[in-house]
Amino acid sequence: MSHDNPTDTRSQLERMQSGDLYTADDEELAAEQRRAYLLMREFDTQYAVSIEAGNKVLEKLLGSIGTNVNIRPPLYIDYGRFIHIGDDTFVNYGLVALDVAPITIGRNVKIGTNVQLLTPTHPVEPELRWKRLEAAKPIVIGDNVWIGSGA
Repeated sequence: MSHDNPTDTRSQLERMQSGDLYTADDEELAAEQRRAYLLMREFDTQYAVSIEAGNKVLEKLLGSIGTNVNIRPPLYIDYGRFIHIGDDTFVNYGLVALDVAPITIGRNVKIGTNVQLLTPTHPVEPELRWKRLEAAKPIVIGDNVWIGSGA
């Protein structure tokens, strides 16, 4: 449905997750981002204790996380709960994973430093950008993939 359709009663979160245009300046989305931010900071602290302690926080932050996963902080995300990570995955320092749409990372994936996984898109039409509308496309990374630093 269109963002201008008065019969579309979906929340901005529902529109965002369906890939439709939505307004990012929304209280529900802001609350979700604050929750994620606090858990990202907790992850940084707990990872310093142990990988296992950090992963306990990631279990609260992410949609799902497999076994034997090592994500080195800092980690930068929008919501977290739309990210799914498979077993035996290693992520080096500085991952940016903007999960406006789902991000699925398979098993035995290796991700280098400072990689960016960016799901947000912006309309080409200037009028829609003026209205501060955006959308998103999901990212799926298969099993046994290596993504080099800076990608």
